[in-house]
Amino acid sequence: MTIEFTAMADAAGLEVYDSIEHRRLQIETPGTFSFDASGAESFGFPVDSTCRLETDTVTVTQPYSVTVHDETGRTEGKFDAGETARLEDRTQFVGLSGPIKLYCRIDAPGTIDIGVTSITITTDRETRIELGARSPHDRPVGTITTPPDVESMMRAVSAFPSALQTTSPERTWPTLRGHPPLIELGDRLEVPDAVDEPESDSTLTVPPDYASLYQAAPLAFFLGATIRPGDRPMLETPRFEHPLGTERALEDEIATLLKRFFFLDCLTRTEGVFQYDLLERSALEDDLPFDLADTYDCPLPQRLERYLEVPFELIEPHVPRWPLTAHVPSDPESATLLPFVVNELGIVRESHGRTPESVPQPDPSSGLVRSATTYRSSSPVAESAPFVVPSVTDEAVEHAWFGDGIPQQASKATIEAYRNQLDHDERSESIEILLVCNDVRMIDEHDLLDGAYGNREDLPFEIHSEFGVDCDRLAELLTDGGYDFFHYIGHAVEDGIRCSDGDLDVRTLESVDVGVFFLNACRSYEQGLALTRQGAFGGVSTYADVINENAVEAGETMARLLNRGFPLRGALEIARTNAGLGDQYLIVGDGSADIAQSDGGAPMLVEFESRTGEQFDFSVQSYSTKEFKLGTATTSTLDAVADRHLTPGRTPVSRVMEEPLRQYFTWTELPVLSEGTLHWNDGIGTQLLD
Repeated sequence: MTIEFTAMADAAGLEVYDSIEHRRLQIETPGTFSFDASGAESFGFPVDSTCRLETDTVTVTQPYSVTVHDETGRTEGKFDAGETARLEDRTQFVGLSGPIKLYCRIDAPGTIDIGVTSITITTDRETRIELGARSPHDRPVGTITTPPDVESMMRAVSAFPSALQTTSPERTWPTLRGHPPLIELGDRLEVPDAVDEPESDSTLTVPPDYASLYQAAPLAFFLGATIRPGDRPMLETPRFEHPLGTERALEDEIATLLKRFFFLDCLTRTEGVFQYDLLERSALEDDLPFDLADTYDCPLPQRLERYLEVPFELIEPHVPRWPLTAHVPSDPESATLLPFVVNELGIVRESHGRTPESVPQPDPSSGLVRSATTYRSSSPVAESAPFVVPSVTDEAVEHAWFGDGIPQQASKATIEAYRNQLDHDERSESIEILLVCNDVRMIDEHDLLDGAYGNREDLPFEIHSEFGVDCDRLAELLTDGGYDFFHYIGHAVEDGIRCSDGDLDVRTLESVDVGVFFLNACRSYEQGLALTRQGAFGGVSTYADVINENAVEAGETMARLLNRGFPLRGALEIARTNAGLGDQYLIVGDGSADIAQSDGGAPMLVEFESRTGEQFDFSVQSYSTKEFKLGTATTSTLDAVADRHLTPGRTPVSRVMEEPLRQYFTWTELPVLSEGTLHWNDGIGTQLLD
């Protein structure tokens, strides 16, 4: 069972544990509880497991967002930190949104107190409270087999929308967009019974070639449209025909349509089941040529028709940052990549690129090099290495290169990394971290990491450190250790990771049992690539030399960001922009991989600058994760600022006074960027204002 309710050993209450995602939530209560609740059917919301309490007080020890629903599931109120809500003497549901989705079914009057670090529900009398929990983990329901001809593949991809739970604007919520079925190549088209092929009144006509099909897949999935071959690319519904690719490349127009329809549905959904204020709606509502409340009740074709009336230039500044653009080769094998890319609503482009003029190398005159031995490699990068820069590199947080060659300004994605995550077994309840330092001159980095990982009280980490290991020992650790994260400090070459008695070539191992990795060594690219192909989910490697002093800072920065719940793609972007991490570092595998859950929503980078007197400029930049995907609504808990926005995204600058900002930093442990410097707010955030 994915979700398990168990009694806490050292306190009165329950722990909710997601055994697949190793996410957990503690619920404190002085009452009694039973695990034989009436079942999921009594909730009206999808839940994996239920239990029953007899109590008058329930405290959730994490800062979740709170929504109150009536008995039918209709939203009656949404509340943030610092607010208090009143429950009436009737059946209501209290929904708590976080790494584990929790619903409380309550039939008595009471009060909800939403604090900065916890939420307490108190009823006026002891009553029965039923709990239902749902894992955010989504898995494909089956695998479609297709021959390599384009028309068969079009039928296979047209079955992707079977994973959508609704065609209403609510499908912009990540929890209502399931994982599309997988694809494998075979002799004939076979769609398993578990895949309920949708009936659609929308059609995407694209040229009968692999590139056009792949580019159309994310848009067809989101619209629930059927893809068919034709010489005149077009989106057709019972209400309109919209030509495609007439003024610009088809991949550009499809990407724009996906952003347009998704974003405007996000605005429209604020009139639906979950009603709430949204920054983007406030900025645009008066300029839209239609009423959002009226549009919510329209069927899909009519909504799309209205959305096409909006100039894209009007909404473009407000569209969330797209998490992923995938550069995919135009060959039959690439069809197997599509379910994983579409699962993130990633934009698909052909794997076109250019050869870079040069490969980044450290500058010995920079003042950071103490001697030649401070390099983590003494051999130059291979001049013949097939480096490539994708033709587009600026439209998403991560550009994933699935083609041949070593990408610059992009990650090197592998389908094995995605498949490994579907296949991984249940792990231990704590997050297991392996630190290996194979050069005594780099011990400073290890000492910094020992304090950076696992410094969150609500998240159990087990850190295992080893020094100067030989090849056999490192092979044993990688294959049998079951570590969630592997952080290597030392040297590497293309053919191996440096050990005390030689080089261990990961390619020689039958498999590895690690999740995420950071190979902080020179030219570790090939070994990182091998880790993903042998069992890992993704990580960070280097394709050129790095200076030891820079590598130490890079290692600490990545450790702190991953510890706070950032995915690889967000952590690398922040570290590269604000911590001197060089272009030599790149993601290998799945850039959405992470090692820890964030506290109370999507992870954020806080930015603030001092103004005059006691005033400060404040904004946040949020990043999507596996739990908080594209379309999640995220807000800071700063009471003085209303900044609920679409994730991933960046909020406009707000002017705040010192006192509320000081309280916010006291209770928040997000990374903070101020005066161009990255700060680590480890529970002593008020020092940032001194």
